[in-house]
Amino acid sequence: MEMQITLTLPELTEFNPVELRTFTAAKLYESQKLSLGQAAKAAGLSKWDFAEQLGNYGVSLFQQTVEDLEADIKNAQALLR
Repeated sequence: MEMQITLTLPELTEFNPVELRTFTAAKLYESQKLSLGQAAKAAGLSKWDFAEQLGNYGVSLFQQTVEDLEADIKNAQALLR
């Protein structure tokens, strides 16, 4: 299911429509509302191109939490024993 949204912004807004779409998709990806593929599609970009743009909006490609990383470290340490 797709949704179309119309947004009215002041004329002085610095975003062009492509940047605004990409920014919005990046933030929806960051908040885990969209998968990488869904966000890329919403931005009108390939997954690769979208992933490259994430850093421009302060969004990491990797969605692991600190707790996930700590668990991975503990699991790796247990395997080394």
